[in-house]
Amino acid sequence: MIRPAHKTRGPHTVDDFFAIVKDGEKADLINGVIHMASPDAPRANDIGFFVGTLLRCYVAERNLGGRCYISRVAFVLDDAHAPEPDLAYVRGERMHLVASGRVKGAPDIAVEIVSHDSVNRDYELKREMYVAAGVPEYWIIDPIDNSAEFLILRDGRYQTAPLEDGARFRSTVLPGFWLDTRWLFAAPLPKEPDCLNEILSG
Repeated sequence: MIRPAHKTRGPHTVDDFFAIVKDGEKADLINGVIHMASPDAPRANDIGFFVGTLLRCYVAERNLGGRCYISRVAFVLDDAHAPEPDLAYVRGERMHLVASGRVKGAPDIAVEIVSHDSVNRDYELKREMYVAAGVPEYWIIDPIDNSAEFLILRDGRYQTAPLEDGARFRSTVLPGFWLDTRWLFAAPLPKEPDCLNEILSG
């Protein structure tokens, strides 16, 4: 039987969060509330791995340092907030924040793949949480309505990044990295090596 997403109300602390959420389960601690995630939809899972592969391979090819994480890694922001982004990137100079079982700080890029049970969390709760934590880029990829929003932190507020030709986003965190949103919603998804070669060629 598939377990639907649910909340475990507290208020809970970070210690509670790690005690309650079992290894391998995906959840977020937001404002002291534990939000357990429902299983991934196949399409959301495919998009997550597609974007994650592009990020990891690009970072390796450009020798940028840092680390990309795909799901189930908790970023402890304070005692009441520990999100597990669907994808995240931490710059090389901040790798000292990575500890056993958690990251003690915010990611430099947080990516959420929207599901039916996470709409409010991704568009509202996590946006507020990530901006308060100073996350430089927050990407919201929504397979439900085939849309993507890329938020850039400027002067303490998120601004929606303009897309080149209405489709291409250029990262301010990863020099030279760009993403064509048309790739995200193609069926089937394009091949990662072909897309990576396009990105690397500029």
